[in-house]
Amino acid sequence: MENLILIDNTSSEEFVVNYTGYIENGFDLISSNKIENTQAYIKYKTLREGLVKYEKNYLYETNVGAGLPIIDTIRILHKTGENITRIKGVFSESLSYLFNLFSEIDTPFSSFLKNAIAYGYTEPDPREDLCGNDVARKLLILARELGLENEFEEIEIENLILEDLRSGDTKTFLDTIQDIDPHYTALQNELEEGNVLRYIGDLSGNLREEKGDLSVKLVSVPKNSALGNLKGSDSIFKIYTESYQDNPITIIGAGAGDEVTARGVFGDILRIAEKK
Repeated sequence: MENLILIDNTSSEEFVVNYTGYIENGFDLISSNKIENTQAYIKYKTLREGLVKYEKNYLYETNVGAGLPIIDTIRILHKTGENITRIKGVFSESLSYLFNLFSEIDTPFSSFLKNAIAYGYTEPDPREDLCGNDVARKLLILARELGLENEFEEIEIENLILEDLRSGDTKTFLDTIQDIDPHYTALQNELEEGNVLRYIGDLSGNLREEKGDLSVKLVSVPKNSALGNLKGSDSIFKIYTESYQDNPITIIGAGAGDEVTARGVFGDILRIAEKK
């Protein structure tokens, strides 16, 4: 058999150990699973060496922006010699939805969180979204596209869950979800006039060195800025380069969801097929 493609749409940590074996047996890889690309850098590098050795492709556009062309854009810019100096934005559909509405409507934060759960924007346990790890993984994937050797543990992550609500089962958290409200009401009241809250992933520093500075945190931004103007559950990625320093490349759109992710995976299949 020829032109074999393995497509991994799971979130399994166990299955990714099989990637190398598939490459050695003639498979190209496509994955919406982020695990492989956010493991220890030595494992990340070993897989790339296998891809080169066996002349195989590994595409994972959906790892970061679902159907948005984020990884492909960054990869092309980097390979053509454009010096990318910073990447920042709102990378999470669920957190985009939460803070876009929370900034516009005078309603307790927990009300928006309950709606996000009902609409399927969050994981069944929303703490998996609120802890910031998903945004951090996406940021790490982008950093490694630039040749940076950062590890996940080196990312500065602001956990949006109050410390006393982080333990316990999902039901207990959901039953006491309103306990999160005073904290976010206070943050909103402390905002400068004309500013809103956004949960931002930010890759900065000297990106020509081995490692960059990666942070994921809640920040105050002007409402009339690109980040502040974000609507609905859209994601936004701002790519700063030497050529686009004052006017960064900006990509906005649906950054998650079954349909856009499926289109992104299908797009990766077509890219590999065109190379055959």
